[in-house]
Amino acid sequence: MASANGKVVEEEGVEDDVVEIKEKPLDIMRYMDAVRDSSAGAIATFSGTTRDTFEGQEVLELRYEAYETMAYRELRKICQAARERWELKRMAVAHRTGIVPIGQESVFIAVSSIHRQDALKACQFVIDEIKASVPIWKKEIYNNGESWKQNSEFLTRNTT
Repeated sequence: MASANGKVVEEEGVEDDVVEIKEKPLDIMRYMDAVRDSSAGAIATFSGTTRDTFEGQEVLELRYEAYETMAYRELRKICQAARERWELKRMAVAHRTGIVPIGQESVFIAVSSIHRQDALKACQFVIDEIKASVPIWKKEIYNNGESWKQNSEFLTRNTT
């Protein structure tokens, strides 16, 4: 579902995967419920949160911007690619845009599978692919200014 104002992009799709991009806080319990499956032996998760310091500087908050249509499309491709590599049950992938205060999640991934190794590998793959191919950019707001955070994985993949 894409909202009229472009602030939330969400869709349930292949194998009941949940993919979401939104400005509001991520609903971790909803994503965990979405990946539960009685035939799954494992659920692996990754939670990227806003830290309070970076390279010795005090961080006040993060601000994310996205090209949402393309970001959503890339997230769906990543889920499909993970499914082609591992035997997965369900997936939930969510990313924030806008302001993300200290301690809140900016990205959350949950993957269920029959075997823990598949869930762990898929979870690692998804976060690596998000950093390398999804057009979502982060600005770190410090107590002494602000700075766009370069994503070296994205630059490496998309400029060579």
